[in-house]
Amino acid sequence: MATLTLKNKKPAAKTRSADGEKRSPLRGKGVSKPRPTLAKAQAERAERQAAYEQKAERSAPKPARPARTERSAFDDRRPGPKPAAFTPERPAAPRGDDLPRPERGPRVDQRRSSNRPPEFEARPQPARRAPVRQAESEDGERLSKRMSELKLASRREADEWIAAGWVRVDGQVAVLGQRVGPDARIEIDPAARQAQSQLVTVLLHKPIGYVSGQAEDGYEPAVVLFQPENRWKDDPSGIKPHPNHHRHLAPAGRLDIDSTGLLVLTQDGRIAKALIGDDSDIEKEYLVRVEFVGHPVPEGTLPNAALAPEQLALLNHGLALDGELLKPAKVSWQNEQQLRFVLREGKKRQIRRMCELVGLKVVGLKRVRIGRIPLGHLPVGQWRYLAPWERF
Repeated sequence: MATLTLKNKKPAAKTRSADGEKRSPLRGKGVSKPRPTLAKAQAERAERQAAYEQKAERSAPKPARPARTERSAFDDRRPGPKPAAFTPERPAAPRGDDLPRPERGPRVDQRRSSNRPPEFEARPQPARRAPVRQAESEDGERLSKRMSELKLASRREADEWIAAGWVRVDGQVAVLGQRVGPDARIEIDPAARQAQSQLVTVLLHKPIGYVSGQAEDGYEPAVVLFQPENRWKDDPSGIKPHPNHHRHLAPAGRLDIDSTGLLVLTQDGRIAKALIGDDSDIEKEYLVRVEFVGHPVPEGTLPNAALAPEQLALLNHGLALDGELLKPAKVSWQNEQQLRFVLREGKKRQIRRMCELVGLKVVGLKRVRIGRIPLGHLPVGQWRYLAPWERF
């Protein structure tokens, strides 16, 4: 059998003495330095201390020599008393303490105009420039309103853009309160468009028991559900949550506290105007479960059989609320106990009041679509972002 031999291999260090006692490993080349005795260590310390004191004495500053008086070589050679130096007499100059002082009255604060002497002349102060603001003219229309009509921005956004200097009218920077004529040329800075593109819209499946807007009667607003833990896991938008998404997030439309379904929360004034503006024509679709209470009917009669065809026609068109005729609607039976409503307006509790006028009582209401955005499979109490490619 072949034997493998390693070259340049150093022998292992011995950790025990010849007597078998354990010892510390050797350092360096194996030569240990003997430890000095106590007397030798004290002598070396005394030598170092003496050397340090000598060095300190040499580096200490020398005392200053006394100033030498001027004298001639003759005075140094001749012994005896030295004659005093001749100094011509000069009149002493008057000091400041010896000069007569003018009499002064009590100290007066001259910052007050009542204490200023007649010959006082105030230093002219630079005139402060007032903020440039164009006076509102009675001619024309308010700029923010015109921008809202042109669907450039909401009136609130328009005022923010004008204050930021992002709006020009006929080549001049616009000011708050400015009015424009019908032929005015309005230009928007790209920075305003960039800020607008960062606004988000949230689609929420509102549960029963939450109000759409401000908290009332102890009920929480639906916006409190806009939290990371309530985000739908299948949100297709790809938008990353940011703390700024909670700023100015307002409901665009309402759902009663007893209703559920799709609720829109948005930062974008254009979307809010398109959904709830006076000229909005976006459809809202609802599924409404009803009971017939108009007049006595045989027991077990379903609502679709109890409601007369002419009453169903009135739900489509012909009813009035608050003295105003309602816009045409699309109302049809979804099943025996459920109606499908498609409206283009949103008055307060409109569907419930419409049903009461024809003898129906609403026992359940759910909004399932707004424009081209359906509720889909969004779970109750959860939300998702409106994707950049989605439009109402």
